[in-house]
Amino acid sequence: MTDHLTPPTPAPTRPPRPLRGPRPPRERAKGSGLFRAIWRWHFFASFLVIPVLLVLAVTGLIYLFRFQLEPLLHPDLMKVDVPAADAVQQPYSAQLAAVRQTYPDVSVMSMAEPREDGRATIFSVTTADGEARDVFVDPYGPRVLGSMDPDSTLSGTAVRLHADLMSGTLGDRFLELGVCWAIVMALSGYYLFVRGWRARRRMRRADRKGARLRSRHGVVGAVVGVGLLMLLVSGLPWTGLWGAKVQEIATDRGTSMWSLDHGAASNPLSTLDESLPHSHAVDLPWAQQKTEVPTSAPEGHEGSVASVDTAVAVAAGEGLRHPMTVTVPGDEGGVFSVIGYAFDAPSDERTVHVDQYGGQVVSTYGFDDYPALAKVVAHGIGLHEGRSLGLASFWGAALMCVLIVFMCVSGPLMWWRRRPRGAGRVGAPRGKLPLRGSPLLLVALVVLGVLLPLFGLSLVVVLALDQLVLRRVPALAGFFDTVR
Repeated sequence: MTDHLTPPTPAPTRPPRPLRGPRPPRERAKGSGLFRAIWRWHFFASFLVIPVLLVLAVTGLIYLFRFQLEPLLHPDLMKVDVPAADAVQQPYSAQLAAVRQTYPDVSVMSMAEPREDGRATIFSVTTADGEARDVFVDPYGPRVLGSMDPDSTLSGTAVRLHADLMSGTLGDRFLELGVCWAIVMALSGYYLFVRGWRARRRMRRADRKGARLRSRHGVVGAVVGVGLLMLLVSGLPWTGLWGAKVQEIATDRGTSMWSLDHGAASNPLSTLDESLPHSHAVDLPWAQQKTEVPTSAPEGHEGSVASVDTAVAVAAGEGLRHPMTVTVPGDEGGVFSVIGYAFDAPSDERTVHVDQYGGQVVSTYGFDDYPALAKVVAHGIGLHEGRSLGLASFWGAALMCVLIVFMCVSGPLMWWRRRPRGAGRVGAPRGKLPLRGSPLLLVALVVLGVLLPLFGLSLVVVLALDQLVLRRVPALAGFFDTVR
């Protein structure tokens, strides 16, 4: 019998897998999350916000140190030599006479007392051509040291850039738009900081490139965010659209954001010191026939009896602090308006109006007379300008400006390090706001759009461009990393 060897049955083999290319990215799964969507908006908002914040932070820093910088830049005008320890300053009326003798064609608007020993008295004047100038007087002479245009100084230029980029309405709107988006950017930054802390920690542990800078950007942003929001919100009352509209609404309801003095003109022309109590007021209530204008009474007097010195002495008797600013009567019915020093305490803001003939107090106006809203704004301005809490708020505001500059530099630097070189795209985070699936987010955007009209209008424009242009043009969609 012959044995036949039966070959073993071969194991079934799997058919070879077809060759496949790399899997296409799942855009919706990868890029539709809320975190990446907010990161994307945070990224693109920076293109507008960073230039605005850089200008505001740098000019704000210059403004904070204006009283230290300007005397160094103009020592021949602002500094004087004290003759001796027992030297006595000449009366302000004599200093005023020296100004009028040196510049006979000018109209003197106001006088500001020297802020400290060794400083000049400043008279704000208007030339025959309507130009505002500051005249500096050695109080021990009295001797006129010279004059200059306050807007041409470093501080004056910084103030004008800070206000509207020296571009009028267009510059004001651009800054306001940047401020509105900066508020949104700060809020979104906090969301990214909280939600992304684990990812940042993993990146640092893995010693990933740029992880340290990204972590510092987040930590500094978390610290600076509160102060930035305070600065931005307290600066909105100055804006031409938001501020004007809120003031209009407030006026219609019988109140005001501003400390509108019902006395004579108390708005010195000099921009060297913008922190005087009423220097931010624009509308005067007596122009609206809401209050009576205090006037001097010439009856019984052959000429002016009171002087600038009288006004200062009377105001000091009323409790105003030195150094004071005194506006000079512009006609025979005008009054001396004396503004007390309240640089470090908005609640001390007070003006005393003095009759130019008899020297008696015609009326007073101070913080207690402000509308409730104006009191809030006054304290906000004090914090904004770093003067409400003494040196603490001063150095806090200065540090805030420096940290804002750091954020404006570190953000673009992070992008520059991780940008896709030679890829033909900007390298933005890929994400799409899930508005349909997140009613809370939609409500938040609507609320912000109503509270900040320029943000709301620009958001509608951006969303329309995104839907109607970017997503329909492949080249643009690829360049801007748009999730379609």
